[in-house]
This record gives sequence, structure tokens and C-alpha cells, in this order.
Amino acid sequence: MQLSSILIVDDMQASLARLERLLREVVPGPQAHVRAAADLAGARDLLLAGPFDLALVDMQLPDGTGIELIHWMRAHVPAVQAVVVSAFVEEEAIFSALRAGAVGYLLKDRDDVELIVALRSLQRGGAPIDPMIARRILALLPEEATPVPAPPEVNLSERERGILGMVAQGYGNREIAELLGLSRLTVEAHTRNIYRKLAVGSRTAAVFEARVLGLLP
Repeated sequence: MQLSSILIVDDMQASLARLERLLREVVPGPQAHVRAAADLAGARDLLLAGPFDLALVDMQLPDGTGIELIHWMRAHVPAVQAVVVSAFVEEEAIFSALRAGAVGYLLKDRDDVELIVALRSLQRGGAPIDPMIARRILALLPEEATPVPAPPEVNLSERERGILGMVAQGYGNREIAELLGLSRLTVEAHTRNIYRKLAVGSRTAAVFEARVLGLLP
């Protein structure tokens, strides 16, 4: 992912200053254009004026929640990736953010080095999830060896299942296209169909939902 233009959405000045400083370390010099918004209204205005590559979104904002903003982004600026950076660790909030379309969920109380590593993983196409949150997600997966059968309405084609499996292995759309001998546009179309059928908005959520439903090992 290109990180040349980033929006930080947080109403705490200390958090804004810290995240901007960390982003300057990840993308040094004039390469990164960082803007900030303290509420939903300001974030929407800036996102529409854009363009942005990434939005770092807090969960609690003066005029709403980060989940509301991520839902809005999915409808109005779907090309902008959203990563939650919050102190919230409630499972309902975490899963709501991922299902809304967030590609990652990081915790504010982590050390600078940990957050820098997570932000750098975005540049490589990763979907950073705080280790504590990842353990919670894994703990909710079925313990039985037998996969949970998918509901009848989730009907992925053989090609979609193959692409979903490669997404779970960490391949990006361009790599999948090269490995399968398809165009990138074709792979992106299949990926959108997968998102639609699983009712998710990100690669992370798609893999999570597919594993819960037994579509992936």
C-alpha cells in the first residue's frame, strides 16, 4: 500500500501528535502528506476532498464512532483503507470495525516500536491486528477439527475459493493475478464478489468469516 497521504481521525491532541510522529518515521521526509480530523464531520469533509491512501481511526469521537466513519468510507471513498487505532478492546467493537471494512485494529497503549512495525506492514500489503486481539479472535474459532459447514446462501465458486485461500496466505491481488494467469482487474472483481457474499468489507474480515464458516481450514 502507498502511504503518501494519510488521515488521522482522533480528538485527543496527544494521540494525533504521536501518530503523526510515528508516520514520519515510517514514511520519512516529504513523501507523506498527513492530515488530521477531530470528529466525523471533519473527517468526511477531508476524505471527500482527498485523495487519501489510509485513515487511522479512533473508536470514540465527539460526534459518533469510528465504526460509523468506516461504514461511511466503504460507501463513499472505498479506495481509502481504514485501520482502527484505539484503546477499546471490547470484542463487539473489534468485530464491528472489521466487518465494517477496517483492514486492521491496533491498540494505542502499545510501544512506539510495535506500532511502527504494524504501520510498516501496511506498506507490504499486510493487515495489522494487535496480537492480543488476534488471540481473542482465534479463541472464538471452533475447536473441533471438523469445519463448521457454510450456510447455503454463502456459495463461493471454485475460483473464488481458490482466490480466498491465496488471500488467507497473504498474497496481494497483483501476486494472485500473476500466479493464476489472470488480469488484476479480474482478480479484483472476484475479490469484490467474495466480500459481497461474505458480507464483509476487508481482506481481514473475509478470512475471519470464511474460517468461522468452514470455508477455509
